[in-house]
Amino acid sequence: MTGFETLLPQPVSARRDPGALVVDNPAALLDPSTVALDPVAVPLPGGYRLSITSTSVDAVAHDAAGAFHATQTLRQLLGPDAFRAADIHDGAWELPLGEIADHPRFGWRGVLLDVARHFMPKAGVLRFLDLMAAHKLNVLHLHLTDDQGWRIEVPGYPRLTEVAAWRAGTWVGRQPDGDPTHDNRPHGGFYTTADLREIVAYAAARHITVVPEVDVPGHSQAVIAAYPELGVTGEQVEVWHGWGVSEHVLNPAESTVDFFRAVLDHVMAVFDSPVICLGGDEVPTTQWHASTAVGARVAELGLDSPDDLHAWFIRALAGHLAANGRRVLGWDEILDAGDLPEGAIVASWRGEAAGVRAAVSGHDVVMCPEQRVYLDHRQSDDPDEPIPVGFVRTLADVRAYEPVPAELPESAHHRVLGAQAQLWSEYFDNGRRVDYAAFPRLAAFAEVVWSPRGPVDLDEFVDRVATHHLPRLDALGVEYRPPAGPLPWQRRPGVPGRPRADR
Repeated sequence: MTGFETLLPQPVSARRDPGALVVDNPAALLDPSTVALDPVAVPLPGGYRLSITSTSVDAVAHDAAGAFHATQTLRQLLGPDAFRAADIHDGAWELPLGEIADHPRFGWRGVLLDVARHFMPKAGVLRFLDLMAAHKLNVLHLHLTDDQGWRIEVPGYPRLTEVAAWRAGTWVGRQPDGDPTHDNRPHGGFYTTADLREIVAYAAARHITVVPEVDVPGHSQAVIAAYPELGVTGEQVEVWHGWGVSEHVLNPAESTVDFFRAVLDHVMAVFDSPVICLGGDEVPTTQWHASTAVGARVAELGLDSPDDLHAWFIRALAGHLAANGRRVLGWDEILDAGDLPEGAIVASWRGEAAGVRAAVSGHDVVMCPEQRVYLDHRQSDDPDEPIPVGFVRTLADVRAYEPVPAELPESAHHRVLGAQAQLWSEYFDNGRRVDYAAFPRLAAFAEVVWSPRGPVDLDEFVDRVATHHLPRLDALGVEYRPPAGPLPWQRRPGVPGRPRADR
């Protein structure tokens, strides 16, 4: 048994009474179907109420998601052993007495998992969904395509899995731009249609929506390697072994748009998410400007410059999504590309300014600034940090994040759907590396997007994680970064990173 003060994320309100309830059947207690649904008694979506007396647990929720959240809270109160895969608990199971009333602050409590740079097998994705559910996170943004790999099986396009899903080797760490060498270790993988349907269903059972991303018109070297006619030059290229931004972008021919309409048709048949991400970030225009054929296409389309093809691509494919009842999500560069499609959601990653601009303009926003919630960034300036990249962001730094920017007018606050932590996988070549980067900082992020806004005692939070939450992660088998720094086998001595100074 643990007390209400140990809960993570912290609930909206909690009142502790003296005493404890002995639980005879914890499995039944943790079954969401035993939670009563009453949207009048619990008026907010995802919310729940627990009343624990010396004789019983009365659990009521607004909806099925709230019922699931209620059981996650009860699981924490039972103690770390409740997170183990088998019952090894010694003695009676007990719950503290009292009442909890709770609901999420934001409807979008997301995590991006990049499976394009380094592939994560299906079992790893399912495990990650379990870890998300334990923290009441509800959106998995699955980054499925990039220059370094394509991870979706699409009927009729076999080279996407025969060619685009594999690369000959990979940079180990962050090598100098343009370095043609790699580790000569083939890397790849893809999800079959059945795999993706399973992931979606597994997530739904945990009240998590999987938002797929097919990144266009940049970050496309892998698909161009499979089908060179999709590229500007038409020349054969390899799936990229390096990190950064590739110059290879999509050819703006109508046949290219038709190809991606077909891909999106399959994506929409597999993923039931109302939102589909088209990326739209980091689109170099060098190849477009250098191509006479592209210049002719720009004139044919009535555009002023090859630079305008960025917005044209997004509008064309977003229109296809809209015609099928879906909304487009795009990285904040789509704001610079021109008028946004109706219902577009902006993911504000380069900072908060784009999110403010989008919200004030009447667009919904997901806040994910790289300066605050990129969990692939290093956790200290200690030289033992494995492959140190990006800014230093500690556990306390992540908990201190506030998703609603101070400069955003109150009238636009409702446009902030929530926030999203990012796990870009250039330097995560296995699941242990994902664990290290994500936890326990993802637990801090979970509290940011769930718990009410207000003053945060960071010392209390860090102590609560170390004393009460790390034992839960231990029981779950999570190989998190210890508070004192990386363990010897978590280090990567001699592997270069690319640290960045705060700005």
